[in-house]
Amino acid sequence: MSRLVLFRPLALATLFGTLSACTLLPDAEPIRVFLLPTGDVPANQSTGTLRQALRIHTPHASRILAGPRIAVVPNGNQISSYQGARWGDAAPTLLRDRLIEQFRRSGPVAVSNEDSNLFAELELFSDLRAFQSEYVDGQPRVLVRLDAQLVSAVDQRILASRHFEIRQPSASPQLESVVDAFGQASDELSRQLQSWTIEVAKSHPTQ
Repeated sequence: MSRLVLFRPLALATLFGTLSACTLLPDAEPIRVFLLPTGDVPANQSTGTLRQALRIHTPHASRILAGPRIAVVPNGNQISSYQGARWGDAAPTLLRDRLIEQFRRSGPVAVSNEDSNLFAELELFSDLRAFQSEYVDGQPRVLVRLDAQLVSAVDQRILASRHFEIRQPSASPQLESVVDAFGQASDELSRQLQSWTIEVAKSHPTQ
């Protein structure tokens, strides 16, 4: 009985000490999660509609661009990320989904990603070289670079390659404005890539 009486005060003292220590820790900084904005940008109807089935693969990216962090280059060659802010998904996945959405805006089109086993006559592979904001004379500007390859799914032959580079100024240094600039740059990239893909596909009709 004496051992039990001695144990209880010791256990209670340890518990209260632990709770007191917890109250001294600072609150964790809340993380703001952003979707990639999209504007009302119609598909480029002047190039027509893609007739072949297309599979769009998630772009390859470096480690810092492959995750959900919102990358920023404050100066020189130093790359970092906005503190307390994240994309809702990995940046390459967001961009892949934006490209698929752009093709679907043009009307009935067979387009999918690499997670499905759907039939495809064409495949789009790419490397995401830049997906970040940069500061030029103290003002943020979004930079998106993508190296794309359109490949025949039948024989894995490269039909065409192209380098895309989009620069979109932000309306203000506020993070919300920078995120809007990411959306505008992604929309413009999607429109250019769609037009290029359709033009290449026209010159390589399905046999």
